[in-house]
Amino acid sequence: MASSKGGAASSTASAATEMEKMSLEELKVLKEQADIEVNLLQDSLNNIRTATSRLQTAATALQDLSLRPQGHKMLVPLTASLYVPGILDDSDNVLIDIGTGYFVEKTMSQGKDYCDRKINLLKSNFDQLFELASKKKNVADEAGIVLQAKLKQLSPAS
Repeated sequence: MASSKGGAASSTASAATEMEKMSLEELKVLKEQADIEVNLLQDSLNNIRTATSRLQTAATALQDLSLRPQGHKMLVPLTASLYVPGILDDSDNVLIDIGTGYFVEKTMSQGKDYCDRKINLLKSNFDQLFELASKKKNVADEAGIVLQAKLKQLSPAS
């Protein structure tokens, strides 16, 4: 493991050396591009967090629903802020929103399994995107440092 970290440090050093060879314009473009990519990745990370939170809420709702008896009176959500009164007709089967307006009927355990699989997939994607965003942020930071150093060299000493 220590050798892989050493390899990462040497690749960062070689990237810094490559950046020092770049012109000011190339460095500015590299930094701006890296900043844009970091912002896009941050947006994606936020979207994954939101989706994960919604799936966790759905999994909790399925768990709660499975504990209620048939014929139980309840409020049924039509939107995030609109609920209507209803009666639980079948607590063994649920409709799962699989996206773009498509729903699939599943048993309660299949519904819970679906939510768990999606949550695990999103967490895996989140980890991968987070690692990529960290690398892009390091590139942007390094480009900024090199750019500042070059600008300092060009400016007359006060």
